Amino acid sequence: MTILHIDSSARTQGSVTRDLTADIVAKLGGDVIRRDLTEALPHINETWVNANFTPSDDRDATQRDTLALSDSLVEELKAADTIVIGAPVYNFGVPAALKAWIDLVARAGLTFKYSETGPVGLLEGKRAIIAVATGGTPVGSDIDFATGYLKHVLGFIGIHDVEVIAADRVMANGDAAVKDAKAEIEKLAA
Repeated sequence: MTILHIDSSARTQGSVTRDLTADIVAKLGGDVIRRDLTEALPHINETWVNANFTPSDDRDATQRDTLALSDSLVEELKAADTIVIGAPVYNFGVPAALKAWIDLVARAGLTFKYSETGPVGLLEGKRAIIAVATGGTPVGSDIDFATGYLKHVLGFIGIHDVEVIAADRVMANGDAAVKDAKAEIEKLAA
């Protein structure tokens, strides 16, 4: 099994989601592709959009260079059987670094396509496990805009087998929230 291990917490030390994703990856075992989003990804811009919507055979060298990182991120996704994502909730949503990654991998013709009946994800048969940590937001509540968004985006690109491991309301529940999340990790099947 190949795991794409993505961490998006701005904190490299003392991060609940980084600790949880490390436990998940250790529990699952297998080959690991590591993507740490503290190494800033560029945000998409007009140059990127124009390159992306130019047919691949018509792209010039500058356009191919513009899309090179995105192409590499898509290849990491394609190579993985399981995607493990660490997603702290910042201000009710996903970190900007994770949003930048999503923008770079959600690409028509590569990870989804349009059909007569609407969009179709092209990454079928993969599994995703999202380790979420929040300070005060209850996961799954009306004010949690992160987990529903991540499930939707993953489904949009064809990944429908999505599990959420939540350490929510850490500021209120402290170690108990983390302990509960770690107990859920122990129940994961490889």
